[in-house]
Amino acid sequence: MGYEFPPLTPGDAETVAARVAAVLEDAWQRLAAHQAAVIAAIGDNARSRMVADRLAQFQAAIVDFQCRVDVEALAFVSRQLPHLYEEGARAAARAASGHFTWTLIHREALQSLASDSYADFLRRSEEQQRMAAQFYRAVRDAARREVPQLAAGHTTALQAAKALADRLAAEHQLTYVIYRNGARMPVQVWAEAATLAKSAVAYNAGTLNRAREAGVQWMEVFDGVDCGWTSHKDPDKATGTLRTIEEAAAWPISHPRCTRAFGPRPYQMPEGQPTHS
Repeated sequence: MGYEFPPLTPGDAETVAARVAAVLEDAWQRLAAHQAAVIAAIGDNARSRMVADRLAQFQAAIVDFQCRVDVEALAFVSRQLPHLYEEGARAAARAASGHFTWTLIHREALQSLASDSYADFLRRSEEQQRMAAQFYRAVRDAARREVPQLAAGHTTALQAAKALADRLAAEHQLTYVIYRNGARMPVQVWAEAATLAKSAVAYNAGTLNRAREAGVQWMEVFDGVDCGWTSHKDPDKATGTLRTIEEAAAWPISHPRCTRAFGPRPYQMPEGQPTHS
């Protein structure tokens, strides 16, 4: 299958996230369309050669989806993450009256961030691939065990094939990704949220590492007015508070699509003044 999308160009986090989500949604919709073709072929005549042909096309679509996830994840971590990390680092350097260069601390931090992000992106896609593979195996099993016996009862072969197709469609829906905790999420929503989260972490990592390099100990938090420190519902509200650079590094964001950012405050906190409420 052709990969017609142009190479990823680093830039605005929301624009890049929307592009990654669109690519993976397109691949997933192709996979769902091939699944529908398999089910239709089973319903028309479960013994037909067309079922095997459609199933082979579905298997190829699984490989295509895996390929697109890999290509987009690799492009994202090798192009977008360095861009965002440097943007965050340069913002911190300006606040601390300094400049930014790719010293060893930043190169190592980016390498670790890219490696973790790439692995996490692939792990997140495994559930989609697992669901598709389950459907493929179910059809193969049905071909071996159920199809030869379709007309053994009081129904015609066509009625039995239609019942088998309906059961496979009901048991192997690809409309949503169903995670092991029961959560349902469309591929496009998952991909966009995951990409935005990694983007925010990369930008904030650049900010925090450059601030640490300058000897800054305290960071001011910029966040949504209702956003909590460790989760959106945490009563410890984040925005406007001062946190140590270690605390900031531990919680660069608190939830998917988090807008948290940090500003270096290169001074020592007065004794007895609270850092946050």
